[in-house]
Amino acid sequence: MTHFVSKAAKVLVISAAATMLLAGFAMAAEEDMAVAVGATTGSSLRMRAEASTSASIVTTLDKGVAVAVLDDTLDGWYKVAFNGSTGFVSADYMVIDQDNVFESYGRVNADGVNVRSDASTDSEVLASVDAGTVVTVNGFVDGWYDVTCKYGTEGFIRSDFLDLTTSDSSSSASGIVATAKQHLGTRYVYGGASPSGFDCSGFTMYIYKQHGYSLPHTATGQWQSGIGTKVYSIGALQPGDLVFFNDPSRNAGKACSHAGIYVGGGQFIHSSSSKSNGVIISDLTSGYYNTYFVGGIHV
Repeated sequence: MTHFVSKAAKVLVISAAATMLLAGFAMAAEEDMAVAVGATTGSSLRMRAEASTSASIVTTLDKGVAVAVLDDTLDGWYKVAFNGSTGFVSADYMVIDQDNVFESYGRVNADGVNVRSDASTDSEVLASVDAGTVVTVNGFVDGWYDVTCKYGTEGFIRSDFLDLTTSDSSSSASGIVATAKQHLGTRYVYGGASPSGFDCSGFTMYIYKQHGYSLPHTATGQWQSGIGTKVYSIGALQPGDLVFFNDPSRNAGKACSHAGIYVGGGQFIHSSSSKSNGVIISDLTSGYYNTYFVGGIHV
């Protein structure tokens, strides 16, 4: 009898643990899902790491941008997500969309995401899309986005699988440059590859990841990755191209010592460890970066 009681107790413990684990997953999913959609009302609106004006800046947002609202219960702040970044914005510079009908773009952030006929996991699957796919977002319903896919399929994608963005292309040059510029001013962190801090290759890796590309986390690794087409003249560069440099005093015997993204007009954006200390735009046509320019990659 004791044996059976002990076994029953173990079953109850395992069952309880499984229930708690599932509840934990459910809570995590709910935290990632949007509760509303908002629109920014101020230019260069700062998204911060915490709900405080003294917190570090994650990125800046343009006026009139649609963002996912993850938490609308904070005093004077909203927790929001946009283009793969999550942070907090002041409620003074954002309005909540009341009718939930708007037009924006969204980038799928996982592979095998289902487009469903209704805003429910029980509804019919109309299509499956992979990470980097960009869809038109038409509205918001109970944590789901009403979307139109590239080839006309209309349906719903759960909000935690879609990052709102302003770009209508997963790989367009303008989209890559626009994403990169959103992180201007982000601090330099050695080994960093997130909006809380980037090193040079971490920055290029992160930006390209937002557009569906996978790059290694070294400048030399990216240059030698085999992705895209290499160009060796500054005049042949196109906006959105990766650019690489090699300063013999800093390369530690490797092929490249620095990486960035060309923005056009002879300039590139990069995470600098120099006195500027962060994501900045620099000139390619003269000076240090012109001297040590290795080449670019057009993806």
